[in-house]
Amino acid sequence: MKLVTFPVGDTWRLGVVRDLNVVGVSIPASSSYSPLRSFLLGGAREFERVREEAEAKFESGQDVQRLDELVVAPPVPDPEKVLCVGFNYAEHVSEMAVERPSAPNVFAKFRNSLIGSGHQIVLPGVSTEIDYEGELAAVIGHQCRGVEEEDALRYVGGYTILNDVTARDLQFGTSQWTLGKAVDTFAPVGPVLTTADEIPDPQSLNLTTRLNGEIVQKSSTGAMIFSVAQIIAALSAVMTLEPGDIISTGTPSGVGWKRVPPRFLTAGDVVEVEISGIGILCNEVVNGDSKE
Repeated sequence: MKLVTFPVGDTWRLGVVRDLNVVGVSIPASSSYSPLRSFLLGGAREFERVREEAEAKFESGQDVQRLDELVVAPPVPDPEKVLCVGFNYAEHVSEMAVERPSAPNVFAKFRNSLIGSGHQIVLPGVSTEIDYEGELAAVIGHQCRGVEEEDALRYVGGYTILNDVTARDLQFGTSQWTLGKAVDTFAPVGPVLTTADEIPDPQSLNLTTRLNGEIVQKSSTGAMIFSVAQIIAALSAVMTLEPGDIISTGTPSGVGWKRVPPRFLTAGDVVEVEISGIGILCNEVVNGDSKE
């Protein structure tokens, strides 16, 4: 299934997507979690219930909306953790002129950075070197700790797209990356979560990033240095991963910072990240005083 989160009034609703149409599905009320995170917590029984409800609504034409007419949120707007991996494609390691990592290079983003597809990336006044980074993101479906690589994909609930927007001058202004990575609106995610059963091999997906229609990144997730399974195993060795946690798996070569001359994001730009089996994450760039 492809799942989308969209707002209804002051709350979120979960939808199932088919051929760019969406039907809303019911999720047991929870004051603590978003519908998609509640869905993940429900396990296999909830998966089947939602699938059957969506199938019946598509067949009857009940509660059907167009995906392109919805304002979508990040699929999981309330993750406990947003963990990202840097330098995870060999060609990106080369263009950044750094040593090939011997273990996943992990940093964090936070909920303040999350926006959905169609929302605006807001340029902060404190940086002039804002870059795009198209990435595959795995969303944890079951709590796990200390899992082995060969078992790790069993704990994935689904996959989505994340644009790891980065302020390069802030990122490399100190030895720590947080100030350049955790800026408001700097983690567009979506537009949907494709459940793991539809992507049995996350290392066989095509990833393309376009800036104003021009292809600037093009690779396969098979080119990762550390696979999704290896990343999950490494993370779960030191921390408990919870349903809804987002793990972004790194970007391929072609970032704006290493172009000649550098190509940083400016107001009016449109960034699209497309991954096969998931869809297209699309966001416009605006100045800080133009925030929607």
